[in-house]
Amino acid sequence: MSEKKAEGEKLIVKNRRATFDYAIDDTYEAGIVLLGSEVKSMRAGRVDIVDAYAAEENGEVWLKQLYVAPFEQATAFPHEPRRPRKLLMHKREIAQIKKAIQRGGFTLIPLRLYFKGGRAKVELGVAKGKSKGDKRHDIAKKTADREARDAIGRGRKGA
Repeated sequence: MSEKKAEGEKLIVKNRRATFDYAIDDTYEAGIVLLGSEVKSMRAGRVDIVDAYAAEENGEVWLKQLYVAPFEQATAFPHEPRRPRKLLMHKREIAQIKKAIQRGGFTLIPLRLYFKGGRAKVELGVAKGKSKGDKRHDIAKKTADREARDAIGRGRKGA
C-alpha cells in the first residue's frame, strides 16, 4: 500500500523499524479482536508495536507481544497489556501465510495499526530478516538518493 493516506484511515502506529530489519515480501490486512478498553487506548495512541509479531496456530492467526497500555478509566474490567489478540482473516489468506512461513526464514510481523471505517486493522508483512550487509546496502542507497536529490535541487536554484 502506498504511503498516501487511504480514504477513511486513521493511523494509530507504524512499525518504522520493520523495513530496516526485514525485507518485506508480501502484505496482508487483518481485523483485530479487541476489548473496549483496548480500543480506547488505541484511539489515544498508547500502543507499542515494535516487539510484536504474528503466528499461525490451528488455522488461526494471533498477534502476540503487542503492547496496548491499560485504559485508566477501565478500572472494573481492565485488559492485559500484552495478551495475544486474534486476527480476523480469510482461510485462503491464512493458508498463503502458512505456506510462506514454512518456506523457511520468513516471519509474520505487523507493519502498522490503523482504524479503517471505525474498525481496528493491522497490516501484516511476510518478511525475511536482513543481514548486516543488506542493512548497510540500504543505508548507502538511501544516502546516494538523498545526495542526488540535493544536487538536483541545488542545480535548479543555480547554486
